[in-house]
Amino acid sequence: MAAVPLPPEPQSPWPVSAWGERTLIMGILNLTPDSFSDGGRYNEAERAGGRVGEMVAEGADLLDLGAESTRPGAVEVEEEEEWARLEPVLLRLAPRAPVPLSVDTYKAGVAERALRAGAVIVNDVWGLRRDPAMADVVAAAGAGVVLMDNRVEPVDTADCVAVVAETLGDSLERARRAGIAPGRIVLDPGIGFGKTYAQNLEVLAGLSRLRTLGYPLLLGASRKSVIGKTLDLPADQRLEGTLALTVAGAAAGVDLVRVHDVRANWRAARMADAVYRAVPSSSP
Repeated sequence: MAAVPLPPEPQSPWPVSAWGERTLIMGILNLTPDSFSDGGRYNEAERAGGRVGEMVAEGADLLDLGAESTRPGAVEVEEEEEWARLEPVLLRLAPRAPVPLSVDTYKAGVAERALRAGAVIVNDVWGLRRDPAMADVVAAAGAGVVLMDNRVEPVDTADCVAVVAETLGDSLERARRAGIAPGRIVLDPGIGFGKTYAQNLEVLAGLSRLRTLGYPLLLGASRKSVIGKTLDLPADQRLEGTLALTVAGAAAGVDLVRVHDVRANWRAARMADAVYRAVPSSSP
């Protein structure tokens, strides 16, 4: 009897043939009026489209669109308001975006609409643990997902890295139960979320330990308060600190960095990759 051909594997949402070849750059596009870093600058579809073109030209491998600020103390917005900010930008970008689009949301309803509109990745700052419907939405769409460590209050522990690993393990179990393919999952240790200043530094120093979980890692430390507190600088003056953490992440084996300043971080990552991964590269 002739063999029955298997259906082709669904195309991966991640812009990489093999993880670990180089550090990918995820460009941040905040569509919020109150983001800690660049709120209000790109909350119109035409201007957002222009910024997307700039980031791609600067070397962004994928783009992360957020319509609700997740900074500490930010006021939560209703699902309809979040979608109203996202929809015009996604409808404009998705048909022509040259790189994959990620949506930064923890609401399953927003994620479902965004995936239908052309996003292919969900960046969930609560790691499938806030909205019980999120895992099923991601699984049904065959989307990629970033599972981040998060909590309301910092934990009292002598080993924060172990707690982060445990929380990410819980998120991974939720993904497994929902049927999300392992190849679609990326983990984020959640720098700046539910951690003290000292714990953020501890997790940054322990990134290589999280590699043992067996999944690609994303580092989102761009302009974060851990940089501001270390260097005593406001958010718009934290580029050098961000670059230092991008290089440290590449040295620890991080697979993606989520950043505001794409070109500078692209250059820092390529230099670090040449040293730590022996991957020389020219400008984009």
